[in-house]
Amino acid sequence: MLDGVEAVLVTHEHFDHLDPERLRAAPVDVYTCAGTARRLGALGGRVHTVRGGDQFTAAGFEVAVVGDKHHFSHPDAPPVDNVGFLVDGAVLHPGDALTEVADASTLLVPGQAPWLTVPALVDYLRRTQPRRAYAVHDGLLNDWGLKVLDDVLAMEAARSGADIRRLRPGQSVDL
Repeated sequence: MLDGVEAVLVTHEHFDHLDPERLRAAPVDVYTCAGTARRLGALGGRVHTVRGGDQFTAAGFEVAVVGDKHHFSHPDAPPVDNVGFLVDGAVLHPGDALTEVADASTLLVPGQAPWLTVPALVDYLRRTQPRRAYAVHDGLLNDWGLKVLDDVLAMEAARSGADIRRLRPGQSVDL
């Protein structure tokens, strides 16, 4: 599944963001936070630990790293490491944190999570002010939840005049 891929950017160690077996099977460089790098120690020199403020080139893309920690999600567990990636100064994936704001024309915004509320999602969209935002991270939603998410995104798109929506499975956009 990673044929032709040169590098993988991993925001954090949670199972819905990291597949260690797939990475072990592919000859790719992995850029990630310290917590995830520890879990991928067997990959040796292919794992590159990055933190907020770092910049690097991967597979021909310029990448700036933002953030340090996952959004607070449980009172009995401290947040794990989490880094976001700003690719070519244009596309921001913050991982599972809504704390980092970067000047990016395109935002890949978490659309749902146990730690996420609609007011927090809308606030983040308004603080980042992207021209385009595409919801990711919606795998826990059923059809009703996806409708709610689509409605929230449509309201914010109408308010801001930006292209804010969830891409359907198999749908793509040109950036």
